[in-house]
Amino acid sequence: MQRIARLLRASRLVVTSFGIWTLAAAAALAQAPAAAPAKEQVIHTKNMLTVLWDGGPLMLPIAICSFVLFVFVFERFVSLRRGRVIPGPFVKRFLQQLRDGQLDRDKAIKLCDENKSPVAVVFAAAMKKWGKTSVEVEQAILDAGERVSNQLRRHLRMLNGISQVSPLFGLLGTVVGMILSFNSIAGAGGDNQREMMAAGIAQALIATAAGMGVAIPALLAYLFFLGRVDQLITEIDGLGQQIVELIAADAGDNRARRAKAA
Repeated sequence: MQRIARLLRASRLVVTSFGIWTLAAAAALAQAPAAAPAKEQVIHTKNMLTVLWDGGPLMLPIAICSFVLFVFVFERFVSLRRGRVIPGPFVKRFLQQLRDGQLDRDKAIKLCDENKSPVAVVFAAAMKKWGKTSVEVEQAILDAGERVSNQLRRHLRMLNGISQVSPLFGLLGTVVGMILSFNSIAGAGGDNQREMMAAGIAQALIATAAGMGVAIPALLAYLFFLGRVDQLITEIDGLGQQIVELIAADAGDNRARRAKAA
């Protein structure tokens, strides 16, 4: 019986102690100050001009390349319009008048000189060989076509050059930015080195991104206009072959031979 009484007293002591500890913990939690609300994270943003300014001094030649690219792309779009290189009404009327015998050598050359389009330059070269053999007329067309081709490809080298130089400017800007970043980190000691490294790398890479942002459109424009010129030259060559059939001295013989071979 005494043992049971001792166990009961011990149990009451444990329960009482647990209750006192629970009350003390609750009181401490009640008296503790409320947790400060989480600080709202602020996302710092920059406008595009600020970002470009952070790219360093090499952003200036990249910006110049961008401006030059815009100017020459606009100029080539205007100059390589089909209606300017191969004006349809002039070509159709000129060929029809030749077929109908309404033009002689002097009148044909005068019409071409008045039109002054690239296809008219080729036609004028052919007209100057009026009555010659087809080989001579074709050679005149080829020579004039080569000059016209060089004229149509004018400024395309500039686009190609911009597509190659702009990434180099961007890479140089990145290298310069990294050098400056490491120098500033070395001078700062051990304080905030990680933050300074991240900021320096981000600013250095802006130049590379800007250089590629100019180079990619420049390369696409170069390839587009190069294909456009090839297409126009091929069409001019086809029209030149029609001229050969109409004014060459042996054009009738050539047609007869082709018809006999067919």
